Amino acid sequence: MFKSFFSKKEEISDEEQNKKLGFFERLKKGLTNTRNNLSGKIDKLLAMYTKIDEELFEELEYILVSADIGANVTMQLIDELKNMVRLEKITDPKLIKEKLVEIMNRRLVDKKLNHSFNITDDKPTVLLVVGVNGVGKTTSIGKLASKFKANGKKVMLVAADTFRAAAIEQLTEWANRADVPIISNAEGADPASVVFDGIQSAKSKGIDILICDTAGRLHNKKNLMNELNKITRIIDRDFPEANKEVALVLDATTGQNAVIQAKEFKEVANIDSVILTKLDGTAKGGVVFTIQLEMGIPVKQIGVGEQIDDLQDYNNEDFVNAIFN
Repeated sequence: MFKSFFSKKEEISDEEQNKKLGFFERLKKGLTNTRNNLSGKIDKLLAMYTKIDEELFEELEYILVSADIGANVTMQLIDELKNMVRLEKITDPKLIKEKLVEIMNRRLVDKKLNHSFNITDDKPTVLLVVGVNGVGKTTSIGKLASKFKANGKKVMLVAADTFRAAAIEQLTEWANRADVPIISNAEGADPASVVFDGIQSAKSKGIDILICDTAGRLHNKKNLMNELNKITRIIDRDFPEANKEVALVLDATTGQNAVIQAKEFKEVANIDSVILTKLDGTAKGGVVFTIQLEMGIPVKQIGVGEQIDDLQDYNNEDFVNAIFN
């Protein structure tokens, strides 16, 4: 179960092992609702059957869809599971869950998604963070800033979500908590001009990671597209040496609505990654599979609690293990 933690045991200190184990335990705790809704229900289902038949697969399909894995991904998983059962001549229902986990892990690996932010030692990075109001965008930025700084990076925030009331004040509070500088302007200022100011400051101060809080007004996609395009042009023009990444923040408690938001944002911007918040508050964490397997967007960070270090690096194997432990 802990293969990913201890595959290089001789190179990892006891302190690092305990830290990684601690992260996994917090991940398991944060995914309790999803695990009960998904793994728990599968266990109960399989305990009711003495043979593998079509009815079992139909019930399993319902459980997967109810966990917000999504209809298309669910059908693909069930079809592959049926083929595996036939080819391997599996007759014991108790083996179904093990085989399902095997398929999920393999499909995630086969996607070859990069779950690390585009951060390198030889270049600065600009991280544009988008997302609608209420998904935890500002909180995620603050937690990322704290995490990057703890890893030895020089971080600066840019308050470019200038049209949402109190957005600047909230981001300033997080900048203070993470003890990183912030560039801001008056409410209603041109977001691109604030990003420009942030770039100039970042270049003069040798900042490693510039995190820009940008707007997410999906009700007016044309304005959003124009705004993001303008910001991107400024970065390309004034900070061409920097790595760029656009991260979309989604609220896991909204289930399939989060997938709809991802599709809508993808229509207006090149979304490189997803930060999925509030996984501890939902029983439908299966949305992680839909975003990655159906949309091909890597989930890079997941929120499993309120504490500043509860925004964790996403890892396929750990996530699946935490759900199906």
